[in-house]
Amino acid sequence: MAKNKKEEDKDEFLRYSDKDLIMFENLIKDKLVAAREDLDLLRSSLSHLDDNGTDDTSPSFKMMEDGSETLSREESAQLAIRQEKFIRHLEEALIRIKNKTYGVCRDTGLLIQKERLMLVPHATLSIAAKNAQR
Repeated sequence: MAKNKKEEDKDEFLRYSDKDLIMFENLIKDKLVAAREDLDLLRSSLSHLDDNGTDDTSPSFKMMEDGSETLSREESAQLAIRQEKFIRHLEEALIRIKNKTYGVCRDTGLLIQKERLMLVPHATLSIAAKNAQR
C-alpha cells in the first residue's frame, strides 16, 4: 500500500535525513578512533609496560609510592571501564544509524536536537526526556 504525501512527510519528521545520518556517522567514527586510542593508553598504564618502580628506594618512600600507585591503578581501571562503556554506546549509535533510528528519543519518539547529538552523539533521550527522569 502506497503512502500518501502526508504520511511520507510524517516519516521524514521522525528521522534524520540520510545526509544528516552520514554526518553523524562520521562524527561518531572519529570519536570512536579517539576513544579507542584513549582506552589503549589506559590499558598500557595498567599493565606497567613503562614501569618506573620504587624497588631501589627507601622502605618508607616505597610504601607511600606503592599506596599511591594502587590508588592510581584503581582510578585508571575505573576510567578504562567508563571508556569501554562509552565505546559500546558509540558502536550502538552506529547500529541505530544503519537502522535509520538514530536521533529518535526512545522515550518520546521525537527527534533529539542536532545540537545535543553533536555534543553527545550516543544520546538516546532528548533533553526534556532526560530531565523528566531526574
